[in-house]
Amino acid sequence: MDDNKIVELYWNRDEQAIAETSDKYGNYCFSISRSILHNQQDSEEAVNDTYLATWNAIPPHHPLNLSTFIGKICRRISLNKWRSQTAEKRGGGEVTVSYDELEECIADDRSIRETLDEQMLAETIDEFLATINETQRKVFVCRYWYFDSIEDISSRFHFSQSKTKMMLKRTRDKLKDYLIKEGVIV
Repeated sequence: MDDNKIVELYWNRDEQAIAETSDKYGNYCFSISRSILHNQQDSEEAVNDTYLATWNAIPPHHPLNLSTFIGKICRRISLNKWRSQTAEKRGGGEVTVSYDELEECIADDRSIRETLDEQMLAETIDEFLATINETQRKVFVCRYWYFDSIEDISSRFHFSQSKTKMMLKRTRDKLKDYLIKEGVIV
């Protein structure tokens, strides 16, 4: 079903909207959630919570890009679930590693999680991503938006793990320079 029709179902408060969302975006949401939570049951719960949150968000919102809208909701819910699960035990995992890597270039007196939530930073990072080539941008987004492992990214782009790590390091260095230039960090 077309995204506009799905949004219309939400606006009409038709429960079929959730079924259509699940059919069209269920795998997409599960992929986002699984890359953050690494647990089948938790991911399924986060995806179901995503459908409820989408139901509650439309209306009043009228998303222009439904997949992005749903993806952001699913990512936020999954990250919140991950944070609550790891509040007492700080284990490994790609989310922790990804945050640690990004913290090198955007950390300040606040935690990385607080910093990442700021709208200005998000807009500045979006602007930065527009300045780098498409492959660098895709690799960066895979790592820091979807929390894909180095191994998965290397496989997807047919790079060695060493090349992937170096590309990410150079992109983080460029991001740090860009954030300094833009006055976001000192």
